[in-house]
Amino acid sequence: MSEQGGGSDASGSEGDATAGEARPEARLERAVRAAEQALIEFEIAVETFRVEVENFSRLHHQKLGPMYSRLDELDAQIAEAQAARTGDPEDIRKADEARARVMPMPGVEELFHGWMDSEGLFPEAVAMLTDQPVRPPQRVRPSDEARKLYRELARKAHPDLAQDESERTRRDEFISRVNAAYARGDEALLRELSEEWAAGPVPKEWKPSRSEELYARLEWLSERKEMLTLVAHDLEESAIGAMLKLAPDDPDRLLEEIAEQLLTQVGEREAELARLVG
Repeated sequence: MSEQGGGSDASGSEGDATAGEARPEARLERAVRAAEQALIEFEIAVETFRVEVENFSRLHHQKLGPMYSRLDELDAQIAEAQAARTGDPEDIRKADEARARVMPMPGVEELFHGWMDSEGLFPEAVAMLTDQPVRPPQRVRPSDEARKLYRELARKAHPDLAQDESERTRRDEFISRVNAAYARGDEALLRELSEEWAAGPVPKEWKPSRSEELYARLEWLSERKEMLTLVAHDLEESAIGAMLKLAPDDPDRLLEEIAEQLLTQVGEREAELARLVG
């Protein structure tokens, strides 16, 4: 009985050792999966904010670009009128600099999306500056349903969930199409992509990897999150991002307030110019 008891103790010790070896790897596996999901949620948030910043930037240029251009032109005319009155070389230099700032730049038609060309303001811009009815700027703002579809697709098809290169390539291509559809606010296409993914090949079941591979995976996920943190910081600190954060729920109202301020500045500049040339 003594021998049998000894054998039993040895067997139990081996079992405990095996369980002890498996537990750290199982914990690593859970940590990797949790980190993957956290990273995907973070990427979704960053991409959503990027689209919002891009859309707000487009509306900002469309609606306020002509006013900024008008202010630059008035500043140049004021500086030129001042230089003409004084003949001072310093005033002439300032006038040349002010005029250089309003010279057309390559691609200005694209920048202002139909509001301004190399010859000056289009009729819509002139109408807005003179308080006449204008064609509303084109807007792209994803609907709540589009946002929901995008988040669902990003969670299901994200490339970070791939376990081999071929699967990552497939997911990369698919997610790029999802991002493009979301940026356009194309709810119908997002719904089609959702159906396409549901009908696609089922990814291979993930199998536990060795501890070293899990550690490497965690390290990669950490580096990826650091990179996204920098992207998010740049978006938040950009001029448009900072403006959007002032009124995330009502950006249209923010644009209206800025437009009112710019119109006031235009009026002040016009009065100053009239005084100089009068």
